[in-house]
This record gives sequence, structure tokens and C-alpha cells, in this order.
Amino acid sequence: MADSNNEGFTGTDAHAVNGKLPGADAHYDLVVVGAGPAGLAAALEAAANGASVLLVDEHPVSAAQMGNDVPYWFGGRMTGAVAAKARMIEQVFMAEPLFEQAFDAGIEVQLGVYAWGLWRNRANLGALPEAMLGLADEERSWTVGFKAIVLATGARDLALAFDGWAQPGVMGAQGLHALLTRYDAFAGRRLVVLGSGDLALDTAQLALDKGLEVAALVEVADAPQGDAAKAAALQAAGVPIRCASVIRGAPSGIDGVRAAVIGPVSGEGPGETLECDTICMAVGVVPAIELLDVAGGRIVTDSARGGHVPQALAGMALPDVFIAGDCAGLGHGREAAAAQGRAAARQALGLDAPALDHEAQAADRLAYRQAWLRALVAATPDTVHVCQCEEVSRADLLGVQPPQYLARPEKLGCRSLETLLHDGPPDQEQIKRLTRACMGACQARRCREQVGMLLAMGANLPIDQAPRAGWRAPVRPLALKVLADWDEAEAMREGWDVWFGIPTQWTPYRDIGTEREAMHREALGGNMHL
Repeated sequence: MADSNNEGFTGTDAHAVNGKLPGADAHYDLVVVGAGPAGLAAALEAAANGASVLLVDEHPVSAAQMGNDVPYWFGGRMTGAVAAKARMIEQVFMAEPLFEQAFDAGIEVQLGVYAWGLWRNRANLGALPEAMLGLADEERSWTVGFKAIVLATGARDLALAFDGWAQPGVMGAQGLHALLTRYDAFAGRRLVVLGSGDLALDTAQLALDKGLEVAALVEVADAPQGDAAKAAALQAAGVPIRCASVIRGAPSGIDGVRAAVIGPVSGEGPGETLECDTICMAVGVVPAIELLDVAGGRIVTDSARGGHVPQALAGMALPDVFIAGDCAGLGHGREAAAAQGRAAARQALGLDAPALDHEAQAADRLAYRQAWLRALVAATPDTVHVCQCEEVSRADLLGVQPPQYLARPEKLGCRSLETLLHDGPPDQEQIKRLTRACMGACQARRCREQVGMLLAMGANLPIDQAPRAGWRAPVRPLALKVLADWDEAEAMREGWDVWFGIPTQWTPYRDIGTEREAMHREALGGNMHL
């Protein structure tokens, strides 16, 4: 007997979604994510060669997202000015002269727009009609299609825990730099900077140039780690560099941090209290690989380039997906990043691109981070939260225990990292599910790297084998209302009242757009698709 449901069968899978998913809301020859030196250079190069270009940048970030320390570790030290979106857009625009050139070149520039997902045809995504980038602002989300995309997403702050780090006034170097320059909205006056590499030295110098006080730089190593001339200039300006020292804690006041207590790394001798309202973690930054990771790009560990980085040094990381700037690896200045951006744009358009030098950096960034983490572990109690959002302490993490706000049955006391290691090396994704570490609103931007390093230390693994957790879209926090379909009210009027319960009130994919669906819709008075 013939199956009436197979009428008009064309030889393809009637239940497949191929050809039935919606396409992007807009299309461009080239999309550039990130309006730093690399991103702006890429966009300008592409526009000069006749391409239609969209340039998006998440700055100015909303005040709510800054409170979640996304994308940088802002540490609650921003003024109320960040709540005025129009003022902040103007401020960000004026802070970068190349934006005016971009507008004159016909580039569509969208500021305050977040890139939260990147999808391309590959395994398990073969039904996509095209490669798409997910974008959102504070009101809505949408997608854009492209022939090629350049990711120039830069780097984010590395966070390491110590006693008192969860209070307002403890922040990262990237967050401080953004508040002092593109936002002009920093609320502090006197800083202690942790670290003495070039990042820390440049951060301290920027603070001095902006009229702030720098009480000291604190360094766990026996000597300053950055450029000797920069260190000498700071010391000549009256900024001491306390070597072989570590922060022991941060006493709190009514507005958060009121001081930093430091002492010798050896643990011997009394501590010293440095009066300050801000403690800036400037031990390192981390390449922002989130979008490339969710798109299926290969991620490797390279200490000189900043830890977990794209396998590609720069240029094409995936078919039609190109990278440039700090997200491709740390250690390049503004001009080198811009050169990478121009080369990436030319490759994306199929044009000849210059071969760029990628000199290996001498710095062992992972070893430096590990030295800092070991010093902080020795100087602070195990009750310190390594995951602020979920209140997971270092003891909870290494004991593989849930946070204190959840029940702890007696049997969980038999579980620890040591017992899990009988089954193999630690898996950060598994630990996340067992402890909730890295599950919070900041999406692990404050704890991801240090959790991986702590697991490696607990498992006695080399630091370059620290377990890595992957990213999933959305790769940044978004309000649910932004991801929701705001046409649902119309959908309800057209048939949501018959959604639940009765199988015959569903329309299979194979019937969408056919006479059968029209009859179905007319009979039900609705438009329900399975």
C-alpha cells in the first residue's frame, strides 16, 4: 500500500533540514570583527580594493556587561559615565582617528555590537545555507553572511586569585587601559600594579601619564621582567618595583579595595601595607580565540604566543576565516598588527599579500604565569574563591566538590582530583560540571586560565599541558531578551494556541511551502512548523 505521506517524494530525505534554515539578515564581501589596529587596517585595505565591508566592535560595552567583567576585567572601577551609551559611542569614536577614515571609505561601522557566534559548513553543520556571524546589541540579535571574515578580536585579561580579589578595585590591565583611554571613565586614583613585564611597565606609565599615583609594582621574580629602560624610567619617577614579593591580601573599605598587603615570596618576614584604591593584575593577557574556537579552528598551546592560540600564526586559520593581531598571538606592536590586518584582508579577497615575519618571542609566558600562581597559592588560604561567579574555592576545585551553596552528600567526600586521576589526565570540562567552576555569568573570563593551571599543578603536569575548556556560542553573556524572537506575539496570534499536545497539529519540514502545508494551516488557523 502506498504511503500517502510520501506523495511527491523527490528522492531526498523528507525529514532533513537542508534548505529549510533561514539565511543571514545581511551580506558582505568581508566582515571584520574588532576595530583595533589589525581590524581597522584590514577593513580599510578591503574597502580600498572595492569590497563591501562591515566592521564591528563591541566597544562601548554596556554598563551591565562591564559589571560582568566582559570583555575585559574592569573590576568595578568605572564611573557612572559608562551608563550613557550615546556619550560612550562618541568617546570611543573620538579615541580612534581611523574611524573617520573608515566612514569616508564607505565601510559600514557598527560600534557597541557584539559578535557572539560564528558558524560555517562543517561536520554537524552541513545544513547551514551559508557561513554566518551572530551579532547583537542591547536590544536585538541578528546574523550576517560573508564571503570571508577577519577576526581581529585582540586579547583579554588574565586573572589570578588572591585573598580579597573579588571586591571592587581589583582589575586587569586591559580593563584599566580601556577605562583610561577609549572610555575616559576610570574611578580610581592610586594603584598597585602586579607584575613587572612590559605589560605592567606600560600600564604603570599610562597611569602616571593620566595623572594617577602608582604606589608600587609587585614582582614575584628576583628582578624586573620587562624592558630595562622602561623600568628605569618608572623608578626615576618615584615608582618602586618590589621584586621577590607577592600580594598577600587586599583589605576592603566602603568602596572596595583600600590597600594591598605584600610580603616576600619566601613567606618570611612581616607584610607591608600599600595604601591604594585599585590593584591592577598585569601579569599577562590571553588571546581572544572564542569565535575561532566555536567555528572549528585548530587551537594549540604556544607559550611564546600567549598560551592557547590558533595554530595559524596569522592569515587564514580556516577556509574564508582569517586572523590578525593579538588573537593570532601576542608580542606584536601596533604597526605589526596593522600589517597583519592588511595582509589578512588581501588574502581574504584573493589578492597577493606580502609575506610577514613572525619572529619567535623569547618570553616563556606560561612559565611566568605559573610562577605567579605558585606564589599566590603559597601566600593565600585554600578558601580563596578561584571562581567568583559560582563561589568555588581552590579547595573545592582540587577536592572536586560543588560550591558551598549546594548540598554535599557524604559520599562526595570520597571524591577528589586524585581519585579522578586514576582514570586519566584532568578534563576541565568534566571538572566544570562537577564543581561548577567556570559556569558563571562572566563565562570563565576571570577563572578559565587559572583553573586550568591549578588542575595541571594538582595532576603534576607540565604547564603547557594544562587542560583547556572549549567555547560554545554565545561566546559572551547576552540577555535572554536579546536572543528571543520578538515576533512571537504575532506567532501566538497565528497558532501558538494549538502548539501543545496533538501530533497532527505539527507540520513536517517536507511539507513547508507546499500545498499540503497551506491546507494544514487553513484547517488549523495556525502556522506551526516542526
